[in-house]
Amino acid sequence: MTIRRAIAAVAAAGLLLVGGCAEDTPDKTSEKQSAVTVFAAASLTEAFTRIGKDFEAAHPGTKVTFSFAGSSALATQIGQGAPADVFASASPTNMQTVADGGGVADAPVTFAHNQLVIATAKGNPKGIRVLADLTAAGTKVALCAEQVPCGAAAKKALTAANVTLTPVTLEQDVKAALSKVRLGEVDAALVYRTDARAAAADVDAVEFPESAGAINDYPIAVLKAAPNAAGAKAFVDYVRSPQGLVVLTTAGFQQP
Repeated sequence: MTIRRAIAAVAAAGLLLVGGCAEDTPDKTSEKQSAVTVFAAASLTEAFTRIGKDFEAAHPGTKVTFSFAGSSALATQIGQGAPADVFASASPTNMQTVADGGGVADAPVTFAHNQLVIATAKGNPKGIRVLADLTAAGTKVALCAEQVPCGAAAKKALTAANVTLTPVTLEQDVKAALSKVRLGEVDAALVYRTDARAAAADVDAVEFPESAGAINDYPIAVLKAAPNAAGAKAFVDYVRSPQGLVVLTTAGFQQP
């Protein structure tokens, strides 16, 4: 009887061990699936940071990690295999680059529009009112590089205004262009209305009519290689929800 009892005890311990391992596995899987990685255009920094916090609050246990940069740089990173769940671009062109490479799970959807303004130092000391004022002698201007959505929009607006200017610097994302104004390194920069609004304590925003013909569409999509496809879809849905739209419009984005 003693031997039988010993065997039974060992068997029971084995079952408990197996049961314990079985319970650990779902927890590890759940932990892995709770992370959502979002690649987003630099101009979305403030709005998406807010949306990310709201999304986490609405989905307890979920952590949203952002990588903000120029849309063209992000598209290149995705094409090179960078792990991400969601891509939010400041233009359809860069999103199409990812789609053409087979990197998009579903058709991208436009969730916002954005428009350019002229950002100047506080008080607008140069008295800049229209695009032509940017060509005045001694006026230093920063633009985004043409492959970046804000750069492409700037080129379109300048062409429409028949204005030719030589910027002192070409930046790889809109935040970098705006920082040149904030640091006093340039007198003005063409940036998105949303970025100027976020930096309203440091810069003034000058509206100009040609910006209406150079509005950027912002598409978003779940990526085909998304490590957390379910979380990615939930995040995209939240961005497009009434709660997400409130954050975006408050930041200065226009509804699609």
